[in-house]
Amino acid sequence: MAAVAGTWLAGRLPGGLALLVSAMVVPVLGRSGSQLNRGRRELARLLRAEEQRVAAFGAAQRDQQAAERENYSRQLRGWQQRAAAFARRAQWHPVTLPTTVSRLEVAGGTMAGWSALLTTMAVARLAAGGEVTVVDLTGGAVAADLLSVARHQGALPLLWRLPADLPRLDLGAEFSPELLADVLARTVAAAGGPGPAAGGQHDQARDAALLRRVLAAVGGRATLAQLTAALRALGEIGGPADHLGSAELTQDQLARLGTLAGRGARPVLIERAWALEGRLQALSRLASGLVSQPPSALRIACLDGGAASSDGGTLAAYLVIALSETLRQSRPGASWQHAVFLLGAERLPSDVLDRLCDAAELTGTGLLLGYRSIPPHVRERLGRGDTAVAFMRLGNAADAVLAAQQIGTEHRFVISQLTDTAGASVSDTTGGSVTGTVGTAHSVAASRSLTETAGRSRSSGRSRPGFAPFGSISGSASRDASFSAALSDSRSISDGINTGTSWGLSTSRSVGTTGSVALAAQRAREFLVEAHELQQLPPSALVLCYAGRGRRQVLLADANPAIMTLPTATLSVPAADTALAARHD
Repeated sequence: MAAVAGTWLAGRLPGGLALLVSAMVVPVLGRSGSQLNRGRRELARLLRAEEQRVAAFGAAQRDQQAAERENYSRQLRGWQQRAAAFARRAQWHPVTLPTTVSRLEVAGGTMAGWSALLTTMAVARLAAGGEVTVVDLTGGAVAADLLSVARHQGALPLLWRLPADLPRLDLGAEFSPELLADVLARTVAAAGGPGPAAGGQHDQARDAALLRRVLAAVGGRATLAQLTAALRALGEIGGPADHLGSAELTQDQLARLGTLAGRGARPVLIERAWALEGRLQALSRLASGLVSQPPSALRIACLDGGAASSDGGTLAAYLVIALSETLRQSRPGASWQHAVFLLGAERLPSDVLDRLCDAAELTGTGLLLGYRSIPPHVRERLGRGDTAVAFMRLGNAADAVLAAQQIGTEHRFVISQLTDTAGASVSDTTGGSVTGTVGTAHSVAASRSLTETAGRSRSSGRSRPGFAPFGSISGSASRDASFSAALSDSRSISDGINTGTSWGLSTSRSVGTTGSVALAAQRAREFLVEAHELQQLPPSALVLCYAGRGRRQVLLADANPAIMTLPTATLSVPAADTALAARHD
């Protein structure tokens, strides 16, 4: 428009043509201006939306970071609390016996302590696929906890409570008459306990010979009920009517029994028959009601605390002596694959215990002998051979003095964990990088050129005769006119909107925490090995002594089976090893 106006004012463009050109340019410029305004408004709207989006994103990032910091702080505090609690716990490790040790002798202890030791050792053996036989002579149901644990794990143990379960007891039912006579003779000799034999001046050989002849007279595989009935007949216990009316013996058997001794030996025979029948009467119901029982890896035979003392001595002696002969007839196996636990062993004479130890050593059977006290016959054999000795709480002062001498008074022990330090180091770093840039480019270009060219020319001429200089007369006339006009219009409009957006956020967080927790508690007990200290040991604590690693090992352990459930306990041992307790660091 400015170019047209300037051209018109300069007189180079006619007014009409200027108006025409202006009329053509104005609408074009109006549309271009309208489009330019719309582009600017759209660009402003996009810029506002982008700014709002970036602001919302920044707010969300800040909220997320705050939540993460709070969660991290909460987890860190929880970790520190758990680390401090874990640091206060003792780390428990298994106590195992060397492979050369096939016997463990436990002196002292309470019923609760023995129950804990039995449960810990037997469960470890059963878990390793071994077999366990328990003979409990204490009358205190020491194996009750072991039974509960075994049944909870799905095992089906075999249990005999004597004398009530004598008819179901099959121990010795397969013995030959000769072996049965020998076992019963030694049972009668040992039934009176570790003192002199109950048979007075008569020895086991004569009793065994008499029992063999009685069994031969009865004939066949005689039962204990028939044997005791025959002894009553020989000893003339009761009248003839009692013997003839007995359901165990027939007339022929009674006749054969009457020929066992002549008139001169009759008094001696009657005396021995009375002594043997008085002891073996407690076994008269043995194996009289056998039923089929599934095999089990856990077998427990225990004495009822309500049984008579004389019957209890006979039952205890028979259980151990018959078990020794059963072991001798079994095939040797791996060390401790079969474990025998004899509790209350102080009730038995030394020769019975020695025979059981020999049978266990020959067959590779692991053996634990538990003595509640240390009488003279136990004192002489305690720790003899390749044996580990464990001392638990000893109530008797003399026993405690003996134990302190055998352990060695130079040793110092700590009952519980006293001081521990836990350190924790936590480092956490979070990094992110986001960059935000908002840029807009908008360009509108419009150009127009208008060129107009117009030209006009005119010429005329005329000549007449007589006007020539030489006086010639001629006449002519000419006229020439020309007109040209050119109009050129060129228009160029360029309109573009170019928008680019990139956003970002940069966050870096680093948290470093170092914690140290020190626990100094009152010592439960730190002691040198002295008699009065051994009298106040915890029920499940034991001082273990054995030869290993080229020197004598002495350590304090805990047989509490609940330790196996602690998260800080690592009590897994190979099947060949024998775990008997745990110790803490």
